[in-house]
Amino acid sequence: MNAHLLESIENLKNSEVKNLVNTRIREFKENGAKSNGEIFIELCFCILTANFNAEKAIKIQTEIGKDFLTLPESQLAEKLKRLGHRYPNTRAKYIVKARKYKDSLKEVISSFNVEDELREWLVKNIKGIGYKEASHFLRNIGYTNFAIIDFHITDLLARYKLLEKPKTLTKKEYFKIENLLREIAEKSNLNLAELDLYLWYMETGKILK
Repeated sequence: MNAHLLESIENLKNSEVKNLVNTRIREFKENGAKSNGEIFIELCFCILTANFNAEKAIKIQTEIGKDFLTLPESQLAEKLKRLGHRYPNTRAKYIVKARKYKDSLKEVISSFNVEDELREWLVKNIKGIGYKEASHFLRNIGYTNFAIIDFHITDLLARYKLLEKPKTLTKKEYFKIENLLREIAEKSNLNLAELDLYLWYMETGKILK
């Protein structure tokens, strides 16, 4: 394990960043208690983030809001395009397809006792959701034991010589990196949700969601 990385995380834990991380984690837990519709909107946000900028996705989510639940596919695509999404047509199609769960998402989520099985269900049943997006969604509604592995995280780990940056993130590669992050989290006395926010801050200087 890289001592410099652990030291950098520890320094952040002893700075004002800790309050930002704790606030965000609290917000995630509150999200999990919201209505089916609000949780579905959070799922839509995670569908939008695939191969796209998270900050721009946050702005789009704020702008569209409850229209994610009802807008016809063509109008949703047009709105995504106007708001600058990279893949407006594909994402609109995925969101409309996922609407079959918009009134039952909480029930589906609560029906799983094993978190890993819940993530697998999301990946298999929600078009446009891979392991990163499923982990992101679950983190944003209060789950703390999944890693959100994107290029920010792989770049950072490669810089600290903890891995060679993968060309593609297969399921096997994703789980391998997730296990590495679990080790870092354990040594840092953090859960994976907290660790992700600290690592994101190290890479971007921001605490997003």
